[in-house]
Amino acid sequence: MRATLRWAQSDLRTHRGEALFLVLATAGIVMSLLLATALFGYATNPWQRTFSQTRGAHVWIHTGRSADLAKLAAVDGVEAVAGPYATTASTLTSRGVRASVELRATPRLPDVGRPSLTAGRWLDARDPHGVVLESRLARALLAAPGDTLTLPGGSEQLTVVGVADSAEARYRPGEEPGLVWVPPAAVSHPTGQVIGLRLTDPAETDYAVQRAVTTLGSGAIGEVSTWQQARAEAQGDNRLLGQVLGLFGVGALIAAGFAVHGAISTRIRGHLRDISILKAIGFTPGQVVRVFLCQHVAYALFGAVAAEAVTEAVGGRVPGRLGDAVRMWQVLPGHTPAQVAIPAGAVLFIAATTGLAAWRAGRVPPVPGARASAAGVRRPRPGRQPWGADRRITVRTALGRPVAPARPTGPLSAVTRRAIEAGVPAALVLGWHTTVTRPRHSLATVARLALPLLLIVVAVSAWTTLDRFHSRPEDFGVPAALTVHTHEGLGDGDVRALLHRDPRVAAVYPGVEVAALVPGQTATIALRGLGTRGSPYPYALAEGRRAHGDDEAVAGQGLLDLLNARIGDWVRVTVGDQPQILHIVGRSIEPENAGRVISTSLDTLRQNDPRLTPTLYQVRLRPGVDPHTVARRLTAAAHDRLDVHTAANPADELSPLRGVVAGLILVLALIGLVEVLTAIGGTVREGERDLLALKAIGLSPRQITMVTVTATGCTALAAFLAAAALGTPLASWLIDAQGRSSGIGAGIAQSPPPVLLAALGVATVLGAAALAALPAARAARHRLADTLAAVA
Repeated sequence: MRATLRWAQSDLRTHRGEALFLVLATAGIVMSLLLATALFGYATNPWQRTFSQTRGAHVWIHTGRSADLAKLAAVDGVEAVAGPYATTASTLTSRGVRASVELRATPRLPDVGRPSLTAGRWLDARDPHGVVLESRLARALLAAPGDTLTLPGGSEQLTVVGVADSAEARYRPGEEPGLVWVPPAAVSHPTGQVIGLRLTDPAETDYAVQRAVTTLGSGAIGEVSTWQQARAEAQGDNRLLGQVLGLFGVGALIAAGFAVHGAISTRIRGHLRDISILKAIGFTPGQVVRVFLCQHVAYALFGAVAAEAVTEAVGGRVPGRLGDAVRMWQVLPGHTPAQVAIPAGAVLFIAATTGLAAWRAGRVPPVPGARASAAGVRRPRPGRQPWGADRRITVRTALGRPVAPARPTGPLSAVTRRAIEAGVPAALVLGWHTTVTRPRHSLATVARLALPLLLIVVAVSAWTTLDRFHSRPEDFGVPAALTVHTHEGLGDGDVRALLHRDPRVAAVYPGVEVAALVPGQTATIALRGLGTRGSPYPYALAEGRRAHGDDEAVAGQGLLDLLNARIGDWVRVTVGDQPQILHIVGRSIEPENAGRVISTSLDTLRQNDPRLTPTLYQVRLRPGVDPHTVARRLTAAAHDRLDVHTAANPADELSPLRGVVAGLILVLALIGLVEVLTAIGGTVREGERDLLALKAIGLSPRQITMVTVTATGCTALAAFLAAAALGTPLASWLIDAQGRSSGIGAGIAQSPPPVLLAALGVATVLGAAALAALPAARAARHRLADTLAAVA
């Protein structure tokens, strides 16, 4: 044991830098996996916990005032109901912030869909002006218990008495109204009603919706929302962040395992004599294996413990979503098992790859000459001369015994000879020759180095896609910068004139958006009529063509998946009791409503209902104009008769992904650095056997250094070219697959610019060459006795 520890200590002193990089890489990998687990828990558990605590309804159905919702309680499969409640749509203003809301008359605290109070108290029938806000709406309005909210026209004010969490669909400005629980007296003129159904079997949600629609009649249905939609919306981008971290964390763990395996294999090849001596003095094969295994498991264990300690101590203090995820994860029941299982799994994986390489060390014979004699010297193929034979080189030791030049480089190829004849510097030619004449070893090194580089290319592609989301939102389904909703009293002509009066407005597209039942009556989707045939709305198309003719429409990926439809199909949707048959001619990129959107022109919808008037306007601004400034000016010009919201850019919710990608690139760079150092060490050790021959043919130490530097650079270049060739299409496939699963659809992936890829390749090659320069220069200046010892 003492000798084992002394060997490990000596090896650590010799390879301090490599040990440090292995520890840092392991720490980064384990930290990525821990954060991925935290984000998955943060994405899923808050909504699930709220749904369980509030006994949430699995289905919420909005109807008109005349529907008899009480009979839904008797529908088969319904365990309990919430409501029915009278509702009305309105707008609330607080501290200069406006929000569209649904006022829900709630006489008492319900048993199903019971709001979970986070601040204040519940409603009091003796206070008709007291209201409870859903927590997300309260944050948007900057409101807290005791604050005052103003209704349209300023004629009436409401007082916030409480804030509550709900498992229903969250407030989204310009898309989903916020939920406000009010006493029945506050809804004197209801415009609709809503009921929540809690089911005995949540898996039968679609069937339950179908039975409810059949019971009430399709004409009575306004909108249907389910618990699956609410959960997917609540998880949203947190789940995406967790998937990205998990994917790259697992990929980095595999890359680190290969890097450790390559490092040990290279070190074994360079220490065959030392290992043989260890066996000669009494070390068993098992002891030799344990030396390497325990040493690298200690590195991995130290890195894993450090990552766990940093995540536990500092993770919750990180500002933004990551910090919130870590803080919440730390109080969840599965926190402690995950905290143990993830680092342990990473260490065991690295131990497995280490053990495979260390097993080879245990098979080294105790007599060095036995391996050499058994290996022999490879004979050149007929018609080809061995390396150096055309120069009639004879290398002898001081005792006069000839020493066979090293065989790794092998005979010169025709390309190599032509390069020498063409005047290419010998150092460059021999460096290239050293790489290509050891195909199995070189390909293994290239593959190990290409894996972290491939993941870096994928990460850079994700970064490029996010940048494109920010810089060109019109390419990703957000061509308009503002969404304007009108109130009663303003006609279509008045609204258009007011909007066009602002010189910063480039175009105005009138439209409507209604909820429509899909065939089978199992769900509702968004039916939009935007723009006119004379001024068509600029949808971001991924496939097909724009809708120009009668009854033509474009659909999002989520709708195509829901209906199992494709471009060219005709679909039938129902708005109230009015069917609408549309021909899908294209697929648009739809970031809203999980892609469950079908869009046509306002003229097409008017063919079924000539009395249809626009209820919203999409406003496209001139380049360089600040949307928030224009929104404030339009609101002031309309004297608060318009609700003007800036369009939500999907990239805004993905901003934390930039920091995640940057951290992952750093971890992958550390793994690549370990592999580069391993490749340099192997090249230098193999080059020691050629050193006598290189000096004998007249190469200077500087030229011998360039041989190693060139060989390392060629290896790095080959690895990067392979990574770029495979990583770019892989990144596009992964990003588009995520787009399809989220309902946005494929066609959003953006490849890195060629200039960026070229810069990354140049940095990789130059960095590898720079790292190889110092050890290669030291090896080129070895004394004759050291060189002979390496050859013997």
